[in-house]
Amino acid sequence: MNNLRQLDLNLLKALDVLLDECHVTRAANRLSLTQPALSGILVRLRESFDDPLFVRAQRGIVPTQRALDLAQPVKRVLAEIDAMLQTGSFDPASSSMTVRIAATDYALRAIAVPFLTALKRQAPGIRVALVPVVDGQVQAQLERAEIDLALVTPASTPPDLHARQLFEEQYVCVMRADHPAAGQALSLDQFCALEHALVSYAGSHFSGVTDTALALLGRQRHVALSVQSFLILPEILRASELMAVVPRRLVAETDGLAISTPPLAILGFTKVMAWHERTHRDAGHRWLRELLVASCAADI
Repeated sequence: MNNLRQLDLNLLKALDVLLDECHVTRAANRLSLTQPALSGILVRLRESFDDPLFVRAQRGIVPTQRALDLAQPVKRVLAEIDAMLQTGSFDPASSSMTVRIAATDYALRAIAVPFLTALKRQAPGIRVALVPVVDGQVQAQLERAEIDLALVTPASTPPDLHARQLFEEQYVCVMRADHPAAGQALSLDQFCALEHALVSYAGSHFSGVTDTALALLGRQRHVALSVQSFLILPEILRASELMAVVPRRLVAETDGLAISTPPLAILGFTKVMAWHERTHRDAGHRWLRELLVASCAADI
């Protein structure tokens, strides 16, 4: 940077949005500026950093390596300035903030439902938008402020994000309450003989972690149904002879179903919440994250 005095906060905000959009017109719209005004700001940015920062492409503009190197430091500086300007206090009862949470349908049932119940009691004015998790896009969604929190697994959490463990999940067997096999401890032979339903996010897959565990024992089961959503599964089980192996929290308080322990060890998973540096110090977001942790602990 040639001269620190030439670089004001508006220039950094414009650079941040340009890096998000890679398109002058869209960036100008987000900043409530005219395209010529933003082009003038880009000239000042280029002078300040002694680099073109963006070059024209077939669709929009492409950041130079110098611009890419600036992306995270700029977001961090803006987040720190935002935190500095905040009062530091947060009143959930009077807040009208909006929070956007990305989650799978499992997380919606197991995490979002108890969280929203607690939130409504303590902060009735806070609005929540629940959106799907997009594979490979979580970090970009958080950086662009499209979401504020992501409910994911450690394996799918980018290393540059903040993350906190919510709970360890285990699998259970579930079938309708009046199923012939309900209420008994299933042997491995009985387990394999029953017809199973399975949730496959990819669709049309008929094997999962249960089948991996069975294969280690030289056994296999018959999966008669594959569905893409956990949310429809309880209804299917209540109306059929099928059983399923599902995360415990999904069915812990579901009526009309019998739950039992699987007759083999099935590897569970960890659920975490992930968030970006831009909201890390925000008092409202800190309060929301603590409420989310508490609501998961209370649901054990």
